[in-house]
Amino acid sequence: MKFSENWLRSHVPTSATRDELTATLTAIGLEVEEVTALGEGLDKVVVARIVDCARHPQADRLQVCQVDAGLGEHLQIVCGAPNARAGLVAPLAMVGANVGGIAIKAAGLRGVDSNGMLCSARELGVDADASGLLELPSDAPLGTPIADFLGLPDASIEIKLTPNRADCFSVRGIAFDVAAAFGSQVVPFDATPIAARHERALEVRLDAGADAPRYCGRIIEGVDATAQTPAWLAERLRRSGVRPVSLLVDITQYVMLELGQPMHAFDRDLLTGPIGVRKGRAGESLQLLDGRTAALDDGFLVITDADRPVALAGIMGGQDTKVTDATGNVFLESAYFAPSAIIGRGRRLGLHTDASHRYERGVDPALAPQAIEVATRLIVELAGGSPGPVVHAALHEHLRAPAPIALRRARVSRVLGMQIADADVVRILRALGMELTETAEGWSVVAPSRRFDIAIEEDLIEELARIHGYDRIPATVPGGATRIAAGTETRLDAATVRRQLAARELLETINFAFVDAQLLDSWGLSEGAVPLANPLSGELGVMRTSLLPGLVATLQRNAARQAGRIRLFELGNVFAAAGGQGAAPVETLRVAAAVSGDAAAEQWGVPARPVDFYDLKGDLQSLAAASAAQLTFQQSARGYGHPGRSAEVFRDGRWIGWIGQLHPRLHRALDLDGPVLGFEIDLDPLTQRALPQAAELSRFPSVRRDLAFTVAESVPFAAIEQSVREAAGPLLRQVLLFDRYLGPGVETGQKSLAIGLILQDNTRTLNDRDVETVVAETVAALAREHGARIRG
Repeated sequence: MKFSENWLRSHVPTSATRDELTATLTAIGLEVEEVTALGEGLDKVVVARIVDCARHPQADRLQVCQVDAGLGEHLQIVCGAPNARAGLVAPLAMVGANVGGIAIKAAGLRGVDSNGMLCSARELGVDADASGLLELPSDAPLGTPIADFLGLPDASIEIKLTPNRADCFSVRGIAFDVAAAFGSQVVPFDATPIAARHERALEVRLDAGADAPRYCGRIIEGVDATAQTPAWLAERLRRSGVRPVSLLVDITQYVMLELGQPMHAFDRDLLTGPIGVRKGRAGESLQLLDGRTAALDDGFLVITDADRPVALAGIMGGQDTKVTDATGNVFLESAYFAPSAIIGRGRRLGLHTDASHRYERGVDPALAPQAIEVATRLIVELAGGSPGPVVHAALHEHLRAPAPIALRRARVSRVLGMQIADADVVRILRALGMELTETAEGWSVVAPSRRFDIAIEEDLIEELARIHGYDRIPATVPGGATRIAAGTETRLDAATVRRQLAARELLETINFAFVDAQLLDSWGLSEGAVPLANPLSGELGVMRTSLLPGLVATLQRNAARQAGRIRLFELGNVFAAAGGQGAAPVETLRVAAAVSGDAAAEQWGVPARPVDFYDLKGDLQSLAAASAAQLTFQQSARGYGHPGRSAEVFRDGRWIGWIGQLHPRLHRALDLDGPVLGFEIDLDPLTQRALPQAAELSRFPSVRRDLAFTVAESVPFAAIEQSVREAAGPLLRQVLLFDRYLGPGVETGQKSLAIGLILQDNTRTLNDRDVETVVAETVAALAREHGARIRG
């Protein structure tokens, strides 16, 4: 919100300096982002009129102007502004003035004397426009100091508002906070109803229920739409970041900035009536003021004329009914639309207007009738015209009336840790526009309708703390003992997972939980994706169903910046649509990794080789080892995985995730350089573990027996290991695969595997018969279940 300092001071008198004012605004929660001083040091700059212009004899782009500055004689000024012309009223810096750091002196410009300088808005420091002279109203009194005429010096102040402070999207809303902070009172505002001079009106129908419960309209006939916007009004708009357009439009903008009520002016002669408010219909369209055509549906709220859409409610008016210089009769609109009916609608069309910005955050439901009276007064005073009666349509059952809130002295002291005097409580809350009635325990408070962010007692206490001063709240150490809850031993925490992966040289990333729907489509992961009703952009339109697409996109961005060896991981939620209508999405916490480049960092001791499936499998198994999880793997047929280098991951027969290399087709579609591998695992089943139990170490030696056998190449080692463990029984402590061989001596389609069996008993030393029995059972199981043959 940007506003003029002088405009604010006209609503709340205060002797505070500019620095004190801005510091206090920030201290009470209205953070000042920027202060731009305007019109400082404009002595000897006056209002003047160019009487005559002649071409400079020595320069094509210069003119020799005769200027009347109200001194009784004309001054000769050489000027190069493109809009300099006879009759133009503009600021004149006379000899002796200092404008923009330039001392104005009498000088000769290419042989012609010049006794001053005609100024642009930028040279005066009141606007950024340097395209020509600042054009003043033709009736501006000549010789008047420009500072007096334009209300200078001034400052443009911009504040950053939190979403709950929609009441401060107006100068008058800010004034209440300033009054409370400085112990002042807001100047009473004149919203006296303007008497109707004729009875002509348009009927108003409300057909949108709670979305549009109040609408005020009024016809004003015989207005002069070509009347010039007065300087004081135009300057207040400029200093608030709004460019003046035309008088009728400027007045509606002015009322919005001053009171916080968006308004719209229609050309009455282009309306037939009645005026209605309803939901849009599929197939309808509306050409907006900016020239674009909006396709409507029941998600939009529209203003209609005889059921024809003429405006997008709370967002923008229509092209067909806009006011122009030819407008003679005006229909003024001032309405209340519910935030839920406006929020996000403008962004669906790529629009963001001042009106929608306010309606999305909330406009005072009671303000519309006052605003239309203020706008009527300004139009009648500045453009003439004859107002008709105000047509006020309201659905009172949908208009929230502020309810009394009990504020207890004891509760204030308990929450803030300090006492605030009763007189200060009353002063602060009344200065904020609240009504107070004293009770036995404190007060009964009714907040003004513009403060719909105040609903409970704690909201009032927050207001007291904010205005009384956060710096005045004492810092105290909490009393009492605190209890630290011990973490469970049956689950690894997220910090341990992160440390384990970081120890394996993976770097953690944090990606958006929403992604591009087309990205999910390219992975074949769009099924069950949850679309966002109000996305930040079109490229972030759905919630992610998997961590891998975003993680690989991050890897790709790093690779494009010459990162060679990339090892990334992420912990985060994925989302899937629930079955029921309106049900919340199902969230699942997962851990994922994506790697590319060399298996090891560049060094002299290890030959360089690219990372492969088994490197990443080792990273995953090291993570599983932290929870003593035994993982098994089965070949995967997922569309995004390499058909021979990817696997489904199981723990205790339960699927928990996927690991592998990306499919070459996806690799090409994503324009990746070099193989990319990844895994994605549900974190909950991976991190579960049994309670640690101490066990005695065997005092007896272990025995190792090595077996070499051939088996079909299609048989995975995981299946062989499972068979060995089941056949060997309780004496088996460990199974080691230490050799895999393909080549001469081994039939085609077969592979040779060599495993080591580590056998041990806790109660005795094993003898040869024990060992031979285990070996025989193992060999028989491998032959029976997998067709394995012992190599001679």
